[in-house]
Amino acid sequence: MDVWRLRGKLRAASALLLLTLSPVLSGCILGSERPELALEVPDAYRAAPKGNADSAVPAVDWWRGFRSNELTALMDAAQLYNLDIAVALAQIVQADAMVGVSGAPLLPTLTGDASAERQKQSSANTITSGQGFGGTTFNTFQTGLTASYMLDFWGKNRATLYAAEESATASRYNREVVTLTAIVTVANTYFQVLAAQDQLRVTRRNLEAADRILTLVKKQFNGGTASQLDVSQQEALAATQRAAIPPLEVTLGQNIAALAVLVGRAPANFTVHGGSTNQIAVPRVTAGLPSELLYQRPDVREAEAQLASSNFSVESARAAFFPQIQLTGTTGFQSAALSSLFTPGAWFYTLTASLTQPIFDGFLLESQLKQAKGVQLQNLQAYRKAVLSAFADVEKALIALQKFTLQERLQLQVVAASRQAFDIAEKQLNGGTVNLITVLQAEQTLFTAENNLVTARLSKLQAASSLFQALGGGWTPGGTLASID
Repeated sequence: MDVWRLRGKLRAASALLLLTLSPVLSGCILGSERPELALEVPDAYRAAPKGNADSAVPAVDWWRGFRSNELTALMDAAQLYNLDIAVALAQIVQADAMVGVSGAPLLPTLTGDASAERQKQSSANTITSGQGFGGTTFNTFQTGLTASYMLDFWGKNRATLYAAEESATASRYNREVVTLTAIVTVANTYFQVLAAQDQLRVTRRNLEAADRILTLVKKQFNGGTASQLDVSQQEALAATQRAAIPPLEVTLGQNIAALAVLVGRAPANFTVHGGSTNQIAVPRVTAGLPSELLYQRPDVREAEAQLASSNFSVESARAAFFPQIQLTGTTGFQSAALSSLFTPGAWFYTLTASLTQPIFDGFLLESQLKQAKGVQLQNLQAYRKAVLSAFADVEKALIALQKFTLQERLQLQVVAASRQAFDIAEKQLNGGTVNLITVLQAEQTLFTAENNLVTARLSKLQAASSLFQALGGGWTPGGTLASID
């Protein structure tokens, strides 16, 4: 009898060992569901300077190149307190948890249980067995350990795990995308604050000039050398400059409030000192080669990881068509008396192996495979678009930075010439050697030129920040590439 008990224990131990080693033996059959990327990668950017293809990857703290301490402080605050970045970090936590959930089926499950039962048979039952009246009482005590494992022979569960891991990788790239978008938005909003302050200074200075001319025209009107029409025209010009101030103050206040939200602060408790766009330098950066952009842009890397995840999802959906093998082993002790529960005679075990093959499920598995392939195709097209959009973003930023820099230089000449013309006209008006129409034209030309100069400077600064964003500035692409080859 002891020999048979020993053999039974050995069989149970062998079954449990098989359940333990099953993850190593399963999951070896993974298919290949990776579509052709068919990417069009140009050799160089059309708008890049000729003969300058050397890559200068933007520094992680590229915004320091603008040489603004306040902007740097805002950037640092945004990376710490921006709520969009906080949401992206929470999504990483969720994605990592899903990796654990997806990986759980690859490991055996082990469950322990214990029960105690007391049962009394009625006298009506016992009388038929010849035991007399009064009934019989039974006690049952049991402890058990159950181990089960779904043999992942076709790689379904392992493909699901790989898909979750790629999704977790994509969530990390998404965090970088959100961070880059947030800090570029901070820079552009800060530049808008500076531009609004510049325009307010220009408008107020122009209003002072208009009032000064108006005072002179009124003197001439009182002296009989100017008409009421001349006075009214100059009053209209001065009123126009005065009316332009409130919209600029609205722009300034709203952009400061927007900055507060970007750095996680209440607008009422947030202030920006600002300054002038003249004080902001434009850092130098070269675009490099288009092929390098695929490694520098976090949104491209995110789309790449999402495509890799959908590839594994297709493999998992395809593997669901094959038989599923379930291994189960149960062992424990059972006795009618608690004192004899753990004796050798109370030990028991069961071993079960089952195979399930889908035959007809209302086309559920086929539909799930089609759905997975649809997601795969969607992510493939999204990846292709992300690559082409990245190239286009760099081209547009290069063009904008070059042309707005040129516009600023030309507009400086316009302002200088307009300022000189206005000063001469004002002096001649004061001396009575020029008519008011000439002065009005010179005045309006100067006002327009100065406002256009502020706009050109703002556009140049925003083009510079857009170029850094287009090149994936602000993060380090280190780590393993999400493989989709």
